[in-house]
Amino acid sequence: MKLYYSPGACSLASHIALYETGLPFEVDKIIKTTKMTVGGENFMQLNPKGYVPTIKLDDGSILTEGAAILQYIADQQPASGLAPKAGTMERYRLQEWLTFISSEIHKSFSPMFNKEATEEMKNYARNNLTRRLIHAETQLANTPYLMGDHFTVADAYFFVVMNWSNAVGFDLAPYPHIKEYMARVAARPAVQAAMRAEGLLK
Repeated sequence: MKLYYSPGACSLASHIALYETGLPFEVDKIIKTTKMTVGGENFMQLNPKGYVPTIKLDDGSILTEGAAILQYIADQQPASGLAPKAGTMERYRLQEWLTFISSEIHKSFSPMFNKEATEEMKNYARNNLTRRLIHAETQLANTPYLMGDHFTVADAYFFVVMNWSNAVGFDLAPYPHIKEYMARVAARPAVQAAMRAEGLLK
């Protein structure tokens, strides 16, 4: 597999998941200004949507969208425990978390990074995020990870988007359990390896 990524973007979750599986993989960084990759590929030809994450599978086919990619990676190494078995209720719970993170958490951060967004738009996003995080805070008051005792791809995704709070100045002080969780996930060797590979850690 080859992962196409942008440092610190949501593709970092897929990068973390790949390290968690222990499977061999390659990476190629997207150059935002040209939409070319460091390896010399035209990213828009690979993924006309124009955003990461994107993976190229061993047969040369392309898979896009973070939630789908995370589950694909997890299913390549079931023993990793990154996703419950397909068809089980627990797998639907994982999809529930991935959808919630994607639509309610990830997208709430987006206006805060947008230079064209008005302060009113950014405040709306902050208020929406504040309300949504109550759900995760409540869950993490009782379990070390979103799905319980085991780290899953939902945790990789949630960690990455919540890590953006540093860049946009969103205060996590009202969420002590999320803050503890962030430190716990950040200490995982796979997380450190992925962040170091993207130049986010020295």
